[in-house]
Amino acid sequence: MADILDDLAWRGLITQSTDLDDLRAMLASGPVTLYCGFDPTAPSLHVGSLVQLLTLRRFQQAGHRTIGLVGGATGLIGDPSGKSAERTLNSEEVVAGWVERIRAQVSRFLDLTGDRGLIVSNLDWTGPMSAIEFLRDIGKHFPVNRMLARETVKSRLDTTGLSYTEFSYVLLQSMDFLELFRRYDCRLQTGGNDQWGNLTAGVDLIRRVEGGSAHALTTPLVTRADGTKFGKTAGGETYWLDPELTSPYAFYQFWLNADDRDVSTYLRYFSFRSREEIEELEKATSERPAARAAQRALAEELTTLVHGAEETQRVIAASRALFGQGDLGELDERTLGSALAEVPSTTVSGPLPPVVDLLAATGLVGSKSEARRTVAQGGAYVNNVKVTDEAAVPDRGDLLHGRFLVLRRGKRNIGGVTVASE
Repeated sequence: MADILDDLAWRGLITQSTDLDDLRAMLASGPVTLYCGFDPTAPSLHVGSLVQLLTLRRFQQAGHRTIGLVGGATGLIGDPSGKSAERTLNSEEVVAGWVERIRAQVSRFLDLTGDRGLIVSNLDWTGPMSAIEFLRDIGKHFPVNRMLARETVKSRLDTTGLSYTEFSYVLLQSMDFLELFRRYDCRLQTGGNDQWGNLTAGVDLIRRVEGGSAHALTTPLVTRADGTKFGKTAGGETYWLDPELTSPYAFYQFWLNADDRDVSTYLRYFSFRSREEIEELEKATSERPAARAAQRALAEELTTLVHGAEETQRVIAASRALFGQGDLGELDERTLGSALAEVPSTTVSGPLPPVVDLLAATGLVGSKSEARRTVAQGGAYVNNVKVTDEAAVPDRGDLLHGRFLVLRRGKRNIGGVTVASE
């Protein structure tokens, strides 16, 4: 069971720990109960949340008991960690709805059979507590001077300021650890490295109140080699785990398009492949980067993990078909629509325009004259069929599912056309 720490260390998933040697000894002595919290600040978790979800899963696979905590209480006030300004507070009804959605998401990553794992909400013990009880039983254990010295607090006080609401977040998270320690003998909390202060405050509270021993372990914050934010599109949109917010096709493409400089790190952080398999994929990336073997393996594994094997096969088929390696007619309407939503697209109504007009309208070419040159040079395709006539106009019978056309310029540039209903 202690081997889990060696595996996490090899993967680069240990940033800070309260006492790694003591934690190793505790893990070696038998199954340990650990937890990680997920606040409902949106209707879904995002790809960044996978680091914590999969870390819990790794511990569970190593024989330990895992608790996924959904912050029904902490989600109502907001965590100042990593925030440059005060969070907009959501209503209790909205947060309650998000709690149930995120509870379901977390449940998919953990084995909840028997005594192996469970999902809890911290509103269960925070909600019934009065303000006086909270101040007397919890607040008295937190020296204000120590709280003011925390980096997350200092940075906010020096800039936008910090309300008492968010200032008290660390007390609530610490109380969670104490409550889980009491209820389930939970001895370890994991989290991103921006949570280090919150995690260690919980360890200290357990020591002060119960005289007990507990541990904290943080994982690194994921970054991109090009400096852009992990888990965001070029336009700043988030890649969510919910298929209604981010389609499985877009999710698959996120991993498939990973930078060669990042894919080795992503494999270690997110893949459950063995060390030997990962090192072989790293070698393949180094020797044959154009094949994108590591990216394909990662995209398939994670899309399967999050969306299921059947959905993964659909998006792989769509990805191949868009680039002329499969039958576009075999793609279901939802998958094709999701795929075209990720490429330069245009919507038309009325009679279908000529192909050269559509190429220009999607942005695949800069002008109609360039579109005509593309056709003349044999580089224009509609639904994977080469266009040879500069005056060609698509037929209504060409429409996939009665409303889509797939345009391609050369081998790699894809565009989509949606025909509006008359």
